[in-house]
Amino acid sequence: MAARSGDPQRATGTGQGRGAAPSGASDSGAAAPGLAAAEPRTAGSAAADFAALVAEAAAAPVEGWDFSWLAGRATEERPSWGYARLIADRLARADTALDLDTGGGEVLAEAPALPPRMAATESWPPNLARAAARLGPRGVAVVATGEGAPLPFADAVFDLVVSRHPVATPWEEVARVLRPGGAFLSQQVGPASVFELTEFFLGPQPPETRARRHPDHARAAAEATGLEVVDLRMERLRMRFHDVGAVVYFLRKVIWIVPGFDADRYRDRLRELHERIRAEGAFTAHSTRFLIEARRPRSAAPHPPTGGRLDRDRPQVPIMGETDRGALRR
Repeated sequence: MAARSGDPQRATGTGQGRGAAPSGASDSGAAAPGLAAAEPRTAGSAAADFAALVAEAAAAPVEGWDFSWLAGRATEERPSWGYARLIADRLARADTALDLDTGGGEVLAEAPALPPRMAATESWPPNLARAAARLGPRGVAVVATGEGAPLPFADAVFDLVVSRHPVATPWEEVARVLRPGGAFLSQQVGPASVFELTEFFLGPQPPETRARRHPDHARAAAEATGLEVVDLRMERLRMRFHDVGAVVYFLRKVIWIVPGFDADRYRDRLRELHERIRAEGAFTAHSTRFLIEARRPRSAAPHPPTGGRLDRDRPQVPIMGETDRGALRR
């Protein structure tokens, strides 16, 4: 999904959250979504000069959730479950599906086959435009949503909801829009993800900060809405940054790792990091990812309105019909 201000649940590639990358968005190789697997630059190359590396990375565009700029400069292991493959298989068998926080639509676009009725939501305007351009030609209804706002869909309309590195999972809304027997499948950022970088720049973080986004919290939240958690797995994955420019670019793009990061503000620490990378060959960190699947019981009663809202007060965007896939209508 894509970078936005504030919440660590966006994802990245490393998305602490808030989700994809070039060929890196797929989970089918040695490198993780977001960071491409390639040979690192040699320390003796002309680009290894500190000032040049920082200036280059500080000027690079960081819109969208494409991490191809990091090819040859950073790598990240991928989770063993292969999220892109998992959702591709599920989407091929679904009738109606929703991708929450689709970012620029990078991950969803990799699926070879989409359901007859498919929607995606996104709240960050730059990503919304990218997602519409990428997914619209495939008949996906890309819908703008506000963070924290109710989903603009009728009750029990989707048999599959997916989300990679969501900003925050709206569990009540997920349970509401799922049909009985429907499933929510999501890869999310786990606790203390990439904290080696966070603490290098910000110093030691308190235990309560390190414990945020634990999968047990997700399980409890899902079960509180009546969903049944049928799969929950977590992995720690190695990341390696081969030059300081890769770190600058990464921190500019994944803005919650070091909130308020600015290359000039942290220039002294960046210089220390540059020397460390030149001496050791790379800076190593670890991302945390977890996979969660939760199902709405087939015997589930109609889901009550949440937040005191009546159904008639909730903005509705029913899924389009099979013969009118490019437009939202009743």
